[in-house]
Amino acid sequence: MAAKRVLIVYAHQSSGSFNAAAKDAAVEVLAAQGYTVQVSDLYVMKFKATATAEDITGEVKNADHFRYAQETNLAWEEGKLCADITEEQRKLTEADLLIFQFPMYWFTVPAIMKGWIDRVLTLGFAYSQEKRYSQGIFKDKKAMLSFTTGSHESMFSSNGINGDMNVTLWPLQNGILHYCGFQVLAPQIFWAPSHIPSEVRGTMLEGWRTRLQGVLGEKPLYFTPLDCFDREKGYQLKPEVHEKHATKEFGLTVGIHLGMALPPNNQMKAGV
Repeated sequence: MAAKRVLIVYAHQSSGSFNAAAKDAAVEVLAAQGYTVQVSDLYVMKFKATATAEDITGEVKNADHFRYAQETNLAWEEGKLCADITEEQRKLTEADLLIFQFPMYWFTVPAIMKGWIDRVLTLGFAYSQEKRYSQGIFKDKKAMLSFTTGSHESMFSSNGINGDMNVTLWPLQNGILHYCGFQVLAPQIFWAPSHIPSEVRGTMLEGWRTRLQGVLGEKPLYFTPLDCFDREKGYQLKPEVHEKHATKEFGLTVGIHLGMALPPNNQMKAGV
């Protein structure tokens, strides 16, 4: 059996950062288990963050009304995507697990990482109208977010000033990873490492190392399957699914909450 492959997409400017230490720990622990690990160090690569017509070699089909998704879909089919995109797509195609390692900027990923997402996860390669969510192209792969925050955990609680971290994570984990079909593993969150003692940061890293020993065997987070929605009615939840859940205490997920209380830790812990 071929060795499992892991792709780490990494975005931090400093090799002395906590994010660098978390990335290095992942490379070390996973490689020690026999996994093949590749790292896309976006700042070192000077990865282009903007999605433009320059991402296509040769002429575009409609220069007067350039539409990125449609043009890159055609370019992907014809082998005309630029070299940096093609190389990242190759790495992702080979990977069994995708890890995004980053500092949270403005409640989301840094711009250079968003550029990787925008440019690499192209229509046709990563998703299509027919292949998305639980029936997505990458349904046999796993993906996860590993990131640092600038705020303490209490500030990202349901009654904290930043709001519930489960809500913050929904666009990233549902709208990007699950949308492309990935089995989304619980995020690894390093709360405010710049505001805690060095020994606590060391404990955080040890916890990450321990988790990495079995990360590929973890169960993914729960998302409502695509077949629970009626395509003919604008992908609304099917009445029978709604009725079955009507007596429950919580909604199905953070996003599909049915006007009910949000299921606790739906975007942070598997099995809830």
